[in-house]
Amino acid sequence: MTVLEDVSNNLADVVEAASASIVRVDARRRFPASGFVWSKDGLIVTANHVLRRDDKIGIGLADGTLAAGQLVGRDPSTDIALLRVEDSELVVLSAAADEHFKVGSLALALGRPGASIQATLGVVSAIGSGRNPQGGSQADKYIQTDVLMYPGFSGGALVAADGSLIGLNTSGLRHGASMTVPVSTLQRVLGALLQHGRVRRGYLGVSTQIVRLQEEIRTELGRKTGLLIVAVEPGSPADDAGFKIGDTIVKVGSTEVRRHEDLLAELTNANFEEKTPVTIVRGGEIQTLTVKIGEQTD
Repeated sequence: MTVLEDVSNNLADVVEAASASIVRVDARRRFPASGFVWSKDGLIVTANHVLRRDDKIGIGLADGTLAAGQLVGRDPSTDIALLRVEDSELVVLSAAADEHFKVGSLALALGRPGASIQATLGVVSAIGSGRNPQGGSQADKYIQTDVLMYPGFSGGALVAADGSLIGLNTSGLRHGASMTVPVSTLQRVLGALLQHGRVRRGYLGVSTQIVRLQEEIRTELGRKTGLLIVAVEPGSPADDAGFKIGDTIVKVGSTEVRRHEDLLAELTNANFEEKTPVTIVRGGEIQTLTVKIGEQTD
């Protein structure tokens, strides 16, 4: 048997094993979409944009049975939706660690827009971080692949060559591109949807950019980067708390802030009732300000 045959057979085995976790989602006219099992007790993840209704959602399971799906919550800004079915014997995909894939890694996009599993093969072409792959999305990280997403693949799973889950496939974040919301973002957003039915996002009112810290500060804090404030919105929580252009945020609450996604993750489900300590570097000195984080309303 040739090396190519080995690779082919291994990929086919991965698809067969993972197919037990991939479901069909009927929540729009004419065109079913895909989803995948998140937990054995009946949680199903899919893309928000494929849910054109909040009720009468059909879930086609891998064994051919049809289950009624109930909407738990949705987050349009990350294109994530969470459903629940009455089933306790579902098969869950194991999650891939971030270091398990990188640009150039092979990846399989899996969907079930019909009765049978479908798959397409490609590579991870880009891994981005920050606020948005497009428009108003607030994904703290995203993955772009060159896989061809057939109609109905949105909401399905991207898996690594060993069958572990990389994330949620969607065509709803960037027109004409195959995007994947990674497991780390899914975990954060789905936790909020389970608790609140929506994602509560904090609001500081600052614009920031990643900056390298001064050597003395790097040594004292044990990290290389922070977020430099380049704009403060008048009347915002940050303005009221005394933040200034030129301050560098290095910690929010107990969370160290090195990159934009660190700040975004901390603002998600922030404590909106009490003031939060924020550690900054101002004029070469480490200081702490307290701010009552606001909640985004749109």
